[in-house]
Amino acid sequence: MEIIFLGVIILVALVLFVTELFPIDVTALLVLGLLLILGLVSPAESLAGFSNPAVITIACLFILSHALQKSHVLEYLIININKLIDKSRVIGMIAYLFAIGIASAVVNNTAIVAIFMPVTIRLADKYNISPSKVLIPLSYAAILGGTLTLVGTSTNLIVNSILVESSSGTVTLGMLEFAKFGIIKFVVGLIYIFTIGYKLLPTRVAKSSSIEDYRLDGYLTEFKVSDNSPLIGKTLLDRKINENYDVIVLDVLRNGEIINSNLRNLGIEKDDILFVKGSFDNFQRLKEIEKLTMLADEKLTQEELEQEDNILAECLVTDNSELIGLSLQEANFRRSFGSFVLAIRREGEIIRRKLAHFILKPFDTLLVYGPKDRINQLANKEGFIVLGKVDGSLDGHPFWWLSLASILTAVTLAIFKIIPIVVGVILGVIALLLSRVITPNEAYSSIHWQVIVVIAAFLPMGAAIQRTGLDVIISDLISSFVNIFPTDILPYILLALIYFITMILTEIASNAATAIIMTPITLSLAANFGFDPKPFIFAVCYAASASFITPVGYQTNLMVFGPGGYRYSDYIKVGLPLGIILWIISVAMIPMIWPF
Repeated sequence: MEIIFLGVIILVALVLFVTELFPIDVTALLVLGLLLILGLVSPAESLAGFSNPAVITIACLFILSHALQKSHVLEYLIININKLIDKSRVIGMIAYLFAIGIASAVVNNTAIVAIFMPVTIRLADKYNISPSKVLIPLSYAAILGGTLTLVGTSTNLIVNSILVESSSGTVTLGMLEFAKFGIIKFVVGLIYIFTIGYKLLPTRVAKSSSIEDYRLDGYLTEFKVSDNSPLIGKTLLDRKINENYDVIVLDVLRNGEIINSNLRNLGIEKDDILFVKGSFDNFQRLKEIEKLTMLADEKLTQEELEQEDNILAECLVTDNSELIGLSLQEANFRRSFGSFVLAIRREGEIIRRKLAHFILKPFDTLLVYGPKDRINQLANKEGFIVLGKVDGSLDGHPFWWLSLASILTAVTLAIFKIIPIVVGVILGVIALLLSRVITPNEAYSSIHWQVIVVIAAFLPMGAAIQRTGLDVIISDLISSFVNIFPTDILPYILLALIYFITMILTEIASNAATAIIMTPITLSLAANFGFDPKPFIFAVCYAASASFITPVGYQTNLMVFGPGGYRYSDYIKVGLPLGIILWIISVAMIPMIWPF
């Protein structure tokens, strides 16, 4: 019965991951609760995930990555390297993506994409190409780079942690052991991106044309206040303009001067010109009832809208933003940030109406309009990435270099086995706090708690799979299928099957959950056949990070989805061939490096 219960729990978890009925951390906690209620894990085991060295390491890496992001050192290096190879677009982009991959080997992938997305959009503008041609390659380069080291991705740390516990510390994965095959995978991936992949990528997002890109040209116009308008002498709040007509008054032009602050309480005068965002039906109602004159048939252009200090900017809401789960009205966005949200892009869909009540999710892209200084404040706030805005100057803190030094020192000491990586990253965080490079509040807010909760809450699942014997049952079923093949190709078939199942699962569930489920099953399979577990375990590591086929399979894919104007089909078209190529190469080459 325990095995049946556990099997049902895993299936329920996979369905919830796919349907996104609950946030993934809530799903992980629900699974943990069911394991506890059914007695599949003890209370002590259920909490063990939160003290697991891999979880502590990942949390500390989030903090170190934030400190590096704050220093702007990576942007500074990339921008200056790019200047040296300014003559060739191809060489420039190859060097750029190669540098991103190397950086991803030691810095969290999500942080790398957050750092380099604005730089990538700026480079696309410089090379006169669509951002949709370079943002998926940015995500793929970060994913491939993460497979080069133990700390490159949370998946590697989780698998290593389960392996160490299962073998009582006798088997472990080295810091640079991943690079033996990871570098081959990385180079093959880059070659694909710059040849077949580039041709398959769409040219969808127009360069520097936010209004056109969001198809807002029919949603922005100008109204002039007529002599007999009931608005004269009243405020927008008095006439309930926003509420009654579902429009937003962005600016008021009066005697050649733009007014954009405290508009709600501004007394409207005759001949004022209102810059309004709304729909055609609402414009007609506003025009007729408030006795306004719509200026010309042409709609407001981006050049007309961006006057003096007011600018348009795309802003990505990250997964640790305080706005997640709130509507713009609940977050009081207009007053908090002094800017208007004109449109929201989510997973290929553009929302232009009833934005005030739209609940925000991680990696929604907002088209924001407001004063330049308020947009700059937004760019410096945790939880937001203002796309296209690049700060190429180093942080003014005297110990800015410590952010880079702490990561490199921790990794170097772990490579030479002087101290464990978990000790190195903890010491690195302490150094940053003592030197005040980051504050305690910054450290706490930089941790992506959803990721931490998912991993910590799901880790007991691995123990439950082993304890109930579900891993043995599943491995027996797989073994009975594999045994029909000749002995000389049997290990290759097994390796191909493990890689393929893991690759499919990681597109459905989170990569962390996939690694936790697949690692005990893989260890049982290797024991069944008497094979060395390492080639199969590395297959799980590489496959769990090989999420190229859907935008939801890996966080970095979802981050570039909105800004790139992509559709689901774009990921299938570009990512499926890459996934198949890497699957074939992995099955052929992993045994050469780690024999069966």
